[in-house]
Amino acid sequence: MISSSKLKSVDFYRKIPRDLTEASLSGAGLSIIAAFSIIFLFGMELNDYLTVSTSTSIIVDNSSDGDFLRIDFNISFPALSCEFASVDVSDVLGTNRLNITKTVRKYSIDSHLNPTGSEFQSGPILDAIKHDEEIDEEHGEGAVSLYGRNFDRIANQHLILVVNFFAPWCYWSNRLKPSWEKAAKIIRDRYDPEMDGRILLAKVDCTEEVDLCRRHHIQGYPSIRIFRKGSDLRDEHGHHEHESYYGDRDTESLVQTMETLVAPVSLESKRLALEDKSDKTKDPKRPAPSAGGCRVEGFVRVKKVPGNLVISARSPSHSFDFSQMNMSHVISHFSFGKKINPRERSDVKRLLPYLFRSYDRLSGLSYISNPSDSNENVTIEHYLQVVKTEVMTRSYKIVEEYEYTAHSSLAHSLDIPVAKFHFELSPMQVVITENSKSFSHFITNVCAIIGGVFTVAGILDAILHNTMRLMKKVELGKNF
Repeated sequence: MISSSKLKSVDFYRKIPRDLTEASLSGAGLSIIAAFSIIFLFGMELNDYLTVSTSTSIIVDNSSDGDFLRIDFNISFPALSCEFASVDVSDVLGTNRLNITKTVRKYSIDSHLNPTGSEFQSGPILDAIKHDEEIDEEHGEGAVSLYGRNFDRIANQHLILVVNFFAPWCYWSNRLKPSWEKAAKIIRDRYDPEMDGRILLAKVDCTEEVDLCRRHHIQGYPSIRIFRKGSDLRDEHGHHEHESYYGDRDTESLVQTMETLVAPVSLESKRLALEDKSDKTKDPKRPAPSAGGCRVEGFVRVKKVPGNLVISARSPSHSFDFSQMNMSHVISHFSFGKKINPRERSDVKRLLPYLFRSYDRLSGLSYISNPSDSNENVTIEHYLQVVKTEVMTRSYKIVEEYEYTAHSSLAHSLDIPVAKFHFELSPMQVVITENSKSFSHFITNVCAIIGGVFTVAGILDAILHNTMRLMKKVELGKNF
């Protein structure tokens, strides 16, 4: 067994008996100063230990999300009808996808950007519309011409009113005209408007009846609308509920469609039966837009090369008056990459408060064009430069984010006006890494602070004490 006396011999901190020590005012003052110094320096060291530090580097993009990039958007067009609103994607590699509908939703909105109903179901667009191959110039006038002054009166006289809204300059309107007049004559002979009154085919020249066509949200020519008496009532927003016809435009198809419309209507009661909805995909009739505006939202996937996302009015069988097209829009959301959940976002915000400022740079911005005699065919273009930022947190969790800069302009176009988002991705990416500080380093610094302060205070106390003793000796020598 080791004796206690031998164990005491290795004591580094040998004690001086308290009776041999002497307290002094100078020592007390230095002790107080030393204590406050230790507390102050400890606080600074603790703050430095808790403060997050990061390092930034730029490397070649080695994205883990593959060769495709997701673009999320929510854009409102006060003057673009959902009936023809189309989302198209193209890039420098030759990709050209038109009228994307699988991941895009459309909602009719009023001039105040408020939705007027449920999601607008545009349905499939036919690539080729069938017309009569032989044009009969002696078809005669079978359809009734309607004007703003008599439209409502005639609509209330017939259970079903089918109207061709056309423009004389329109190629497709002129292709439809002979078939429409012949079909109207056939239907009028079968269902005399005076004796029967169940159905009537009519037409409206939108170059003359501008207000009437605008009231029914006509933006493409020709537009065939089906109005049903009793169901075509104004809702709380003041809009008419009716249908649009998108089927073939030859005489036979038009007559068959009219017969289908009038068949469920009993001549005795003249009551409209419910439409058979067993086969939606083949039904050439779909609900007409309830307002003149459209909110387009959803996402598309594009290749990571320079490209364009274009929103415009598109139809393979309609014409548009370019001078009347208004592509003004309000952007509620436009971002690149997958969405980050709120928890990850808060973690990154803790690291980099300035991050995400360019994540949705276009959010809340409005781009307005007012078509006039001197301001027609205006295309609104946005040039976006995208760079990827990758944040690696202390827990080795990687958060990926795409930020972008945006420059917008309004330009006159010879073609149909569009809203174009031109995006270009940087081949480089920014990597931000959170640097963690070791606890052992923190403890070492704390010990150094305590030991250093005590050592310096001890040296100062010794100097001060010896100086005072020397001064006392000098004083006693003078007295003697």
